[in-house]
Amino acid sequence: MALQGHATPAGTARFAARQQAVAPFAALDSNFRTFGGLAISSLGFGMSGGDPTDEVDAAYREAVKAAVAAGCNHFDVAPSFRGQRSEVVLGQALAELVASGATRRDELIVASKAGFIPYRSAAPGDAAHYVYDRFVAPGIAEPDDFAGGIHCMAPRFLGQQIAWSLRNMQLRALDIFYLQNPEAQLAFVDRETFRRRVQLACARLEEEVDAGRIGCYGLATWDGLRVAPLADNYMSLEVLRRLVTEVAGPDHHLRVIQLPINPAMSEAVTLRNQPVKNSVLTVLSAAADLGFTVVASAALGQGHMPPRMQEAMQTVFPSLGSTGQRSLQFVRSLPGVISALFGSTDVEHVRENLAVFARPPDPHAALQLAHMKGR
Repeated sequence: MALQGHATPAGTARFAARQQAVAPFAALDSNFRTFGGLAISSLGFGMSGGDPTDEVDAAYREAVKAAVAAGCNHFDVAPSFRGQRSEVVLGQALAELVASGATRRDELIVASKAGFIPYRSAAPGDAAHYVYDRFVAPGIAEPDDFAGGIHCMAPRFLGQQIAWSLRNMQLRALDIFYLQNPEAQLAFVDRETFRRRVQLACARLEEEVDAGRIGCYGLATWDGLRVAPLADNYMSLEVLRRLVTEVAGPDHHLRVIQLPINPAMSEAVTLRNQPVKNSVLTVLSAAADLGFTVVASAALGQGHMPPRMQEAMQTVFPSLGSTGQRSLQFVRSLPGVISALFGSTDVEHVRENLAVFARPPDPHAALQLAHMKGR
């Protein structure tokens, strides 16, 4: 049976209140922030890493349970993660948690995304035939819709991917749905084509909001918001807002942007690359001005943190016990970041990372560290 409902203000507030009763600093604007009326944990759990095996599935299932027990109510997956297995495992874990009474569906914020071609377990030997059989022959997309043969934002493809995500996780609705790495298309199509595709995608996602299958939508990027304006894969938040407003009006549901932020990838707070009116701002400042919420991905730096940066982190956050804790504290402390995503298949690592909840965010220290890196 699919889990009914979606995240609600009352449900997420209930989750936050329960955490506040057992943990210090577990209050709104500390461990929880307000997002569209929802209380979202300032650390979220992502499930992109790991091999597509039963062993990793089992580890993730326990890691999700540990994350909820430690105060995390924000989960981020995609059909393209581990051959759709991450979505399946997340759905299983959440169903078990709800069945046990540990949480309820309305307390949890579940995000998925689409863009890259999702396979089952691993890419087949003949990917072109797979794409044709699964997407072109049934009329889901035209061959030209697949940029480089790897990425698609066609409206019917997005609708199908939402259906796959709901099926994989046995849910009735997603709370956030992202266009996954849309800037990947700019390596294969001109900017005019890219903008038209973004608009068609947004128009379809507005229909999905109206149908109740998603709560809102956003853009999950990797490079597009961290590069200079002259870069081929650069994206302007001001232009994106104009594009969606043209097709959906000022009350559109493009609410969230996601990009990597960690001490070694701090462009969101140090690089001024976003023209807004008569100013050139950082991504975090521009997002605030334009009404977008920011979720940080790769908050642990994917395990790659230069020694000099580790030393700087220890100087700025001396009371935290590990590089991972310091990195998460840095990201969740940045003004404008509503939730910082990390992932792990080790229950003890999950608990260790979420022990950061025992300390309040420190925006001053985070900005100090960002500018230390900038020098």
